[in-house]
Amino acid sequence: MTDEVRTRREATVREHMESENRHEFDITIDTFHHPRYEIVPTGEVYDGEEQVREYFRATRNAFPDQRNELIALHHADDGVIAEFLLKGTHQGELRGIPPTGREFTCRCVALFLFEEDRLVCERVYFDVLTIMTQLGVGSA
Repeated sequence: MTDEVRTRREATVREHMESENRHEFDITIDTFHHPRYEIVPTGEVYDGEEQVREYFRATRNAFPDQRNELIALHHADDGVIAEFLLKGTHQGELRGIPPTGREFTCRCVALFLFEEDRLVCERVYFDVLTIMTQLGVGSA
């Protein structure tokens, strides 16, 4: 991988994450060559623009203030690895769970997978129990 490709990938990931925080999802979608989210802990896959937009709608309905705080970026041959804190307040229904009004903070890892400098997937890893416990709907 050239320094130029590495720089473009990092700029793409930063714009992707920052636009999610601003809820500017048209910009987020545009960071992808093909929009795809894989949410590993839940087994959910959102493939294509329509499904990704539905993912944004559902998650931001449940957590209107959902945001990420970047901790670190690491580079790999086929992607960029982001460590971040995911935060939000449960203000809308989530998978049949009524809003609790409680906040959560969860350390996460996302693999931003690329074909050359084209983003083709964000694969997210986090601990569901951490979030559910903080929301008061799960226990360790």
